[in-house]
Amino acid sequence: MYWRRVRQATVLAVVLAGLFAGQARALTLVPPKPSVLFGVSDKGTTQEFNEFAESMAKHPALLETFHPWGNSLNAAYERWRETATRPVLHISTADDQTLAELITPAQIALGYGDDYLLQLNDFFAKRGLLAYIRPLGEPNRCLNAWSAVNCDGTQKGGEHTTGWYKQAFRRIAAIVRGGQTLEGVNATLAEIGLPPVTRTKGPPPTSLPAAPVSIVWSPLPGGSPRVKGNFPGNYWPGARWVDWAGTDFYSNYPAWKDLNRFYTGKQWKGKPIALTEWAVAGKDDPRFVKQLIAWTVKHPRVRMLVYYTGFGTATENPYDLSLYPRTTNTLRLKIRRPTFLQYAEYNASTLPPLPPAAPKKP
Repeated sequence: MYWRRVRQATVLAVVLAGLFAGQARALTLVPPKPSVLFGVSDKGTTQEFNEFAESMAKHPALLETFHPWGNSLNAAYERWRETATRPVLHISTADDQTLAELITPAQIALGYGDDYLLQLNDFFAKRGLLAYIRPLGEPNRCLNAWSAVNCDGTQKGGEHTTGWYKQAFRRIAAIVRGGQTLEGVNATLAEIGLPPVTRTKGPPPTSLPAAPVSIVWSPLPGGSPRVKGNFPGNYWPGARWVDWAGTDFYSNYPAWKDLNRFYTGKQWKGKPIALTEWAVAGKDDPRFVKQLIAWTVKHPRVRMLVYYTGFGTATENPYDLSLYPRTTNTLRLKIRRPTFLQYAEYNASTLPPLPPAAPKKP
């Protein structure tokens, strides 16, 4: 096992060296055609991942973890390792218990959250951990703290405009990707009118290592609510800052016209498409599964498909597949085809566990 890990680590090092040779560039981590990375959302335990894999008779290649701003990655890292998955990390600005806003889009854009962004860059770069970073998903859903629109359709304004959202997204991409000297990152930020990198304790590092991450931008395919200024294009940060265009699609809101319109969006033309969340909710609906899988197969830019299983037990979680036996059976049958990948070639299982935490001083 030891030598197997050494060989895997050596191969990965060679791959990463090739990926990042020379000038820093975006990394898409798209699987070979016509493959689609099959994934599932993270419910917080390896056991729950294994139960989902067993119900599907297929191991998911991706595990999408939802974290509030500033959260430690240590526990998630061990789950990614134990499940042999490649991470998808969704970053929220709301406390996952109280839903209180932790940081505004304007504050992120202006550098008040740089400590966390530097932490993310260091974590993924230091370990050579290939991952998809999904910051502030569903910005056009009014219930999200980072949305620019209230649920009555009015604009929030202040620190919650689409302009601030786009600037926040650009700053996240620039710092988390890294691959430049500090001077280079600051020049990139200055280009778009943003202040330099800051750190609360001591000066920032003199250079930011290249992290092997891919940046996923993921609004809803329409708007919630559907009002002027709250459609996907209003939140588009620009092709330079986005590696994948993603969206979410659920059986209880089956707006197929919106999904098709999103797929053909001119602003993200040519970007690989991810269904960063999709699920059946509210009733057993195998027909929706058949439609969604058929849609995926017919749209070759769709290269990632992550099933959302929600949180908690079936009594409190409308996304729990145990509620929907016909849906479960249909999904299991539809993803049997080998083009739905059950392993990403380089995943967290090749990496060592984290070292034990240093004992706290008395």
